[in-house]
This record gives sequence, structure tokens and C-alpha cells, in this order.
Amino acid sequence: MILYVNCCVRSDSRTDRIARAVLSKMDEYTELFLSAEDIRPLDEKLLAKRDELLSAGHFDDPMLRFAVQFAEADKIVIAAPFWDGSFPSLLKVYIENIYAVGIVTRYGADGIPQGLCRADELVYVTTAGGKYIPDFSYGYIKALAENCFGIGKTRLVKAEMLDIVGSAPEQLVAEAVASL
Repeated sequence: MILYVNCCVRSDSRTDRIARAVLSKMDEYTELFLSAEDIRPLDEKLLAKRDELLSAGHFDDPMLRFAVQFAEADKIVIAAPFWDGSFPSLLKVYIENIYAVGIVTRYGADGIPQGLCRADELVYVTTAGGKYIPDFSYGYIKALAENCFGIGKTRLVKAEMLDIVGSAPEQLVAEAVASL
């Protein structure tokens, strides 16, 4: 199963257009449109509930559905525009919700995470109005994928400088799609 994690909130999202071009080169996919989901930041009560579920091995609880879905995906495509120096906050909330020890990762005796995810590739798709800085978005996702989730291959697909005066945003998006 290919999982498409869509963090794009605009109906005319350039990031989503590029991501769908990536997906068109793959098999059928399941889309998780984060804006339509009831995903909340973890607070004390939710953390306690998650810990209880994980300790008891109740991985079928609805609270853990996103973690299980992520762990079982064969490939993952994340579409997240680059806003204000990072990705949309909803992506961080999603990551917080899927980072479930025993589902997407476990810790070795040395305390180092060992990934449990099935995916062999994660593709991160983004666009930026100005110069793209991967350290604060793709770099973070890449580090999690490779060092915590066990996903050995990550790939960045981007279009940048889209909102700079004199740029040709549609041409830049088309070039990103053509580079696939």
C-alpha cells in the first residue's frame, strides 16, 4: 500500500499537484488528508492513554490507527509546503501521533531507535515561495525516516522561488514534475 500524507490546505496547492505527479508514477494509493482528520497534539491525558494502549498491545485501538497505517505502508509520499521556515504544524502533530513505540519504532538495549516500518521509500514533496531550506523540514523527516522508522531511502522533490517577483511559478512547477 502506498500512503499519501497530504498536508496541503489550499485547494489549488502547487505542492499537491507535484505530489500527485509523483503518485501517478506509482500504484494505487491511500490518501490521508490531514486537514480533514481529527488529529490533535498529545497532552497529558492522551499520552497516558497511548502509553496504556501500547503497553497492553492494543494496536487496533482507533487512537493508534495512523501509526499502524504508517508502519504498514510499502511507500510513503508526504506533501508539505514550506511555510515560515518549516512545514505546516499539522505535520508535526501527525508525527507526534504516529511515533508509537512498538508500532513504528522500538528502542534497543543501547537506547537507539530501531525502525519497524515496512516502507522502503519515503518521498517528501514541497514547494517554497523563496529559497528552500531543507534543514527545517525535509532534513527532519529524513532523519526520522532513516534513524527511527527504518525507512532506508528518502527522496526530496521540490519547486522553489515560486513567489519571487519575476519568477515563472507555473514553469518551475512544470520543471519539478518533468524531473520525476
